[in-house]
Amino acid sequence: MRTVLICGAGVAGPTLAYWLARAGFRPTVVERANGQRSSGSPVDVRGPALSVVEEMGLVDDLRAAATHATGIRFVDSAGRLSRRISMPAGHSTAGTREIELPRADLARILCAAVRDDADFVYDDTIARLDQDPGGVDVCFERGPARRFDLVVGADGLHSTTRRLAFGSDREFVRHLGIYVATTPLGEPPEQPHDVLLHNTPDRLVAMHPVRGDVGVAFIFRYRAVAGFDHRDLAQHRRILAEAYAGEHGWRVPELLTRALRVDDLYFDAVSKVALPSWSAGRVVLLGDAAASVSLFGDGSSLAIAGAHTLAAAVAEGDHVTAFRRYEVEHRRRTDARARGAGLVAAMLIPKTRAGILARNAAARLLLTGRPSRTAGP
Repeated sequence: MRTVLICGAGVAGPTLAYWLARAGFRPTVVERANGQRSSGSPVDVRGPALSVVEEMGLVDDLRAAATHATGIRFVDSAGRLSRRISMPAGHSTAGTREIELPRADLARILCAAVRDDADFVYDDTIARLDQDPGGVDVCFERGPARRFDLVVGADGLHSTTRRLAFGSDREFVRHLGIYVATTPLGEPPEQPHDVLLHNTPDRLVAMHPVRGDVGVAFIFRYRAVAGFDHRDLAQHRRILAEAYAGEHGWRVPELLTRALRVDDLYFDAVSKVALPSWSAGRVVLLGDAAASVSLFGDGSSLAIAGAHTLAAAVAEGDHVTAFRRYEVEHRRRTDARARGAGLVAAMLIPKTRAGILARNAAARLLLTGRPSRTAGP
């Protein structure tokens, strides 16, 4: 039986393990965290990813965990709400089918689907990779060294696998000038079925209902920080506090104070990953490790679709041919998303007050087909 090591137990990793197990492989999934990660930021499952989870028989589980957000409201500095912009349940703003759910729930459901067919190792990660024509010798930070036929890096934007097999992040990762911070508030949402968006130039504060709870997100444009460390909570708090220091509208000061006090604060720079090739010998990258192009939400769908494509290719041929086929097919998806990243950023965090008003009006026309007065900044 052929063996595959998958680094990362988020979304891409367990999806790949599921399909490889059904093709006769014995996957091992190693995860740096000491358990299932807690990030509850909502993500979308749509397009080809929805077809994949349907084949896995997971749609009912995903729908049971869905956020049930069906509308958007813009909030001005005085707390006044715009008219509600409705989104049909189970559909995106474009009218296509999708399921929105917390990322942690999506990862939990995917891991449970393959739990009996893969080996999961938590609180460990890859420390060294040595390849030869017949396989890959892997040294781990904690566990004993092992040999695998193939190694897949599904370990996200800050991929250890990519660094070991391809080189420094400086060569392949480019900061896009945007940061994201999210945390659950542990309180019922003001609007149980509505996402609330409050913008000032270059800044967004959003409140998103998640099944009786509400999460807050700060998304903002900010300079590149020298020595940025995605694990440095103290640094994250300093950046967030400085970015929103002059914001006094709506509930921003209160929400900022609460976010700065919690330990469960997800914080990262929005970045683009671009490599000339996603494979090096018997090592291949998947998900954000290969091409982090989606700003907010689409990354999980791309990860699921890419995992299915990679598994199908590996099951049908030698790894060289399989990796090439997977990359050609999946790059079409990631490149399309990359081309739209600037527009998504412009819509979510306009740079001027005039841009905020124009965005609000455009959103109303796009989603309802009729103009209306919307809340200002």
